[in-house]
Amino acid sequence: QVQLVESGGGLVQAGGSLRLSCAASGRTFSNYYMGWFRQAPGKEREFVAAIRWSSGTRYYADSVKGRLTISRDNAKNTMYLQMNSLKPEDTAVYYCAAGVPSSYEYWGQGTQVTVSS
Repeated sequence: QVQLVESGGGLVQAGGSLRLSCAASGRTFSNYYMGWFRQAPGKEREFVAAIRWSSGTRYYADSVKGRLTISRDNAKNTMYLQMNSLKPEDTAVYYCAAGVPSSYEYWGQGTQVTVSS
């Protein structure tokens, strides 16, 4: 059974930092992409960043380039999202997902990130 478990969310002031983790289990993800998505209240879920597990190639939404960094630890089967220079508009529930870019089939339960102004 595939499980993706996010952690690391919380409340932070604008300009602060957080690091989210996504621990994956239940299968190997070497042929997968893993990504971070977020959903703010009243808005649709949006793509934040993704990483191709085998090569480490990274992809980012324009709105987070330069502030958020995606990475992975193969040995721990864990993906991270380092978030710096946070803004109130980054407030959302952050989800990790695994699959292919056109169809992420596995999702975590989400972790809340709140950035106060």
